[in-house]
Amino acid sequence: MPILISCLSAYAPDSDEEIHSFCTGRYGITFPQFSKIDVLGENADPLYKYLSENTTFGGFGKGPMALIVGAAAKKMDKNYKDNGNIKWNFTKFLIYRDGNIAARFEPTEPVKNVKSKVEELL
Repeated sequence: MPILISCLSAYAPDSDEEIHSFCTGRYGITFPQFSKIDVLGENADPLYKYLSENTTFGGFGKGPMALIVGAAAKKMDKNYKDNGNIKWNFTKFLIYRDGNIAARFEPTEPVKNVKSKVEELL
């Protein structure tokens, strides 16, 4: 059975408590959250370094949100389309327990696509 891991961008300035409050208040989450860690760069957590190095960026799709996120990603990394680095908050990875990566979903990916992939793999 695969597990789903999501992350906040390395650029999130808030504390662990502020992030938790935002996620529970805005999205009503009830699952445990990791503490804030680096997901990019020299101090990147080994898990996210592995995920970034072993997946490719699939694009932000089309539509207004894709344009906004793409413009912001380009400001942070001119070559953002050409590497597997995490680009934005809520990039999600579907991972098998053995560590193999089943899928990567950018934050603009519709939740129904994530759900479909999870159901496919169950």
